Amino acid sequence: MQSDSPKRAILLFTCPDQKGLVSMISGFIAQYRGNIISLQEHVDAHDKTFFLRVVWDMEGFDIPGNELDDAFQPVGKKFNAHWNIMFTGRKLRIAVMVSKYEHCLQELLWRQRLNESAYEIPLIISNHPDLSGMAEYHRIPYHVFPITKENKDSQEEAEIKLLEENNIDAIVLARYMQVLTSSFVEKYPNRIINIHHSFLPAFMGGNPYKQAYERGVKIIGATSHYVTQDLDEGPIIEQDIIRISHRDSVEDLKRRGRDLERIVLAKAVNYHAEHRILVNGKKTVVFE
Repeated sequence: MQSDSPKRAILLFTCPDQKGLVSMISGFIAQYRGNIISLQEHVDAHDKTFFLRVVWDMEGFDIPGNELDDAFQPVGKKFNAHWNIMFTGRKLRIAVMVSKYEHCLQELLWRQRLNESAYEIPLIISNHPDLSGMAEYHRIPYHVFPITKENKDSQEEAEIKLLEENNIDAIVLARYMQVLTSSFVEKYPNRIINIHHSFLPAFMGGNPYKQAYERGVKIIGATSHYVTQDLDEGPIIEQDIIRISHRDSVEDLKRRGRDLERIVLAKAVNYHAEHRILVNGKKTVVFE
């Protein structure tokens, strides 16, 4: 992603841990008159991998934004690194996929409406028409693709075409009650974000809160993660929990679970939109 007039540059950088990394990167920025706004780094002690997120002001920076990646190549190659350089000045374009539950979609739309997010929602995709009124209120196009076993592949092809036509950067599954096919997931690696209750895999199936109630659990939670071909096992971005007791009914669990889901998903989406996440195999490093 790149703006014609980027305000700040954001570098996400990872490589085998070694001496001189921070000095070399900060030196590169200083060499071209860049002013560092934020620098966060982390070393995974287990696999000796270095992670860094640095943000600097592009005002007065000697390298134009469209030449910055090429200019940084010698530094990245010196350390056998993987890196991405992004720019502020343009919000991430996300498509929200939803079924009938409205709470997560409502949270994302509300934050966008208040201009508190680093993303915008150009379109909503659903396999049901139920939430079209919400989309209409927010003046966002709402596209319905009914899904059956017979038409799943062709419908996903149509969805992907729609996403590509609208230059979508990332996809959020806001309680979208369909499993995406492998071919869909492969087109958007680490760019599809999902939310679910945190009972998996202990309480799988259609009514996990009832199962949790029957087992007398003392905490419930929510997990947001990137989607991979392994169902609900992608790298985790954000989680939260809340304590419950014997006084809470099944409906209480559902209500409190919805509150957790919408907040956890919104935080995960913002982390992604603000380029705060580095994926490390099955894990993530999230620079809050």
